[in-house]
Amino acid sequence: MPRRLIKRYLPDSHEVRSHPWISRFGHRLHDPNLWHLNRRSFSGGVAVGLFCALLPFPGQMLVAAALAIALRVNLPTAVVLVWMTNPLTIPPVFFGAYLFGCLLLGRVPVTQNLSEWQTILTQLDAVWVPLFVGSLVLGGVLALAGFVGVRLLWRWYVIRKRERRHHRQGSLSQAGAETAAPDRVLSLNQTPPARVKETPGSPPEPAARTASHR
Repeated sequence: MPRRLIKRYLPDSHEVRSHPWISRFGHRLHDPNLWHLNRRSFSGGVAVGLFCALLPFPGQMLVAAALAIALRVNLPTAVVLVWMTNPLTIPPVFFGAYLFGCLLLGRVPVTQNLSEWQTILTQLDAVWVPLFVGSLVLGGVLALAGFVGVRLLWRWYVIRKRERRHHRQGSLSQAGAETAAPDRVLSLNQTPPARVKETPGSPPEPAARTASHR
């Protein structure tokens, strides 16, 4: 994957370190693996961020940072992807997770209409289990899909870049060979200078006299 493009959308390392929740980890933030951007660290950070984004409780960023430190994956990636669930996306995301959890557990949802999601809030004791189960399962599936997808895309990008480099080198080599070929043909077609036939026992004549006799 293009590192420059990815770095555009990731926060600066100093900004992440100085965050009130992240700075609590202290010396653990000095691990260079948390800031490297390679296929392993980036795909791991994507998986951690997507999984924590679907956790149905506050402190998702703190959990994502702890998992990133424990697994030694890219910390900024994990922290940024947590914000996939924000005040605008939380109602539909967790309502869908709740319905999915009811489906997995064989329970009847309290409500089938998103416009009545306030009803769920009044009956949290009856909905927290399917919400938690649905969120964990969806988060795990999403994290696995993100991990595998990023690794495949990264490998495809590296192979494509290598093929382009080889193709460019091959084109330059072929162009150089084609440029050198006419010179070689010209040198082969040149007639070597005629040799003066010398009489046995007589000294060789100078080149100038030989040319004048011709």
